[in-house]
Amino acid sequence: MSFWLIFGGVIVVGYLLLRRFAIVGKSCTSKARLDGKTVIVTGANTGIGKETAKDMARRGARVILACRDTSKADKAAQEIRQDTGSTNIVVHKLNLASLQSVRDFSQKILDEENRLDILINNAGIMMCPQWETEDGFEMQMGTNHLGPFLLTNLFLDLIKKSAPSRIVNVSSTAHSLFTPAGGIDFDDINCKKSYDPMAAYGKSKLANILFTRALAKRLKGTGVTTYSLHPGSIQTDLQRTAADQYFWAPLLFNKFTYAFFFKTPTQGAQTSIFCAVDESVANSSGKYYDAVAEAQPSKLAQDDNAAMRLWEISEEMVGLKK
Repeated sequence: MSFWLIFGGVIVVGYLLLRRFAIVGKSCTSKARLDGKTVIVTGANTGIGKETAKDMARRGARVILACRDTSKADKAAQEIRQDTGSTNIVVHKLNLASLQSVRDFSQKILDEENRLDILINNAGIMMCPQWETEDGFEMQMGTNHLGPFLLTNLFLDLIKKSAPSRIVNVSSTAHSLFTPAGGIDFDDINCKKSYDPMAAYGKSKLANILFTRALAKRLKGTGVTTYSLHPGSIQTDLQRTAADQYFWAPLLFNKFTYAFFFKTPTQGAQTSIFCAVDESVANSSGKYYDAVAEAQPSKLAQDDNAAMRLWEISEEMVGLKK
C-alpha cells in the first residue's frame, strides 16, 4: 500500500472524526412533549429558527412563527405543517428593528393567547453595514438585543403565568471572538464614534448573554428559567450581509466550506431545542450553552455589573424606564 494512499485515508478519517465530534456535535435526545403549550420562535422562516419551530411542532406545541417577512413565514409554516402533521402553526409579523412592530406583535399575542410557555429569541442580523433601525439604534444592537429585550419584557407577565416556562436567547461565540477587550461601550452603544461590522456583531451577541444573566436574577423564584447559547457555525442566510463587508467573507461563506465545515440548520438547532425542552436544565437559569451542554462564556459575559448597566440603559432606550 502506497504512502499517499495511507496518508489520504488518514486525512479522510481525521476529517470525518472532526466533523462528527467537533463540527456536528451532539443532538438533543429529550423526548419531552409540549402538548397544550405555546411556543414563539422569532426568525422562524429560515435556518435554525425554522428547524427549531419544526421540532417544537413535532412535540405537540402550538407554534407561533414571528417573522419580518410574512410571505416567507407562510411558506415555512406550510412546510412545517407538511413535515410534522401539525395544524397548530401560526404566523405573525414581527420586525425586531422597529420598537413599534415589537409592541404591535406583543399586544396581538397578549390579546389572542392565554399562555406562553417558551419564548425563543432566535432572529438576528450579522455584520451588516452601518445601518440604523427605525428608532435610530445601531442595527445589530437594535435587532439582536434591544428588540428581543423589549419583546421579552412585554411578555414577562404571561410567561410567569404559564410557569414552569423558559426563555431562550440565541447568542454566539462571536461574543468572545469579535468583541473588543473593553466590552460594550455604554457611552457609545450605537457605535457613532467608530463602527466595525464584526465588533458590533460581537457586542450584540455579548449583550444576549448579559441580558440572560440579568434576567435570570429577576426571575428567580418565579418558575421561569432563561438560557443563552451558541448554535455553532451553520449553513444559513445569516452570513449574507457579512459577504459584502469583508474581502475574505466569500472565502469562508460558500458552498464548499458549508458542505465540509459548517453544520446544517437541523444540526445547528439542537442546542436551542435542548435549552427549550431538556429536563436536565429545568432548574438551571442564566447559564450559557454550546454543543448541547453547559459552557463557559467569556469573562466579559460573566460581568454582573455590566449586565446590570446594560439592563438599565436598555430600559431607557426602549422606553420601559418608569
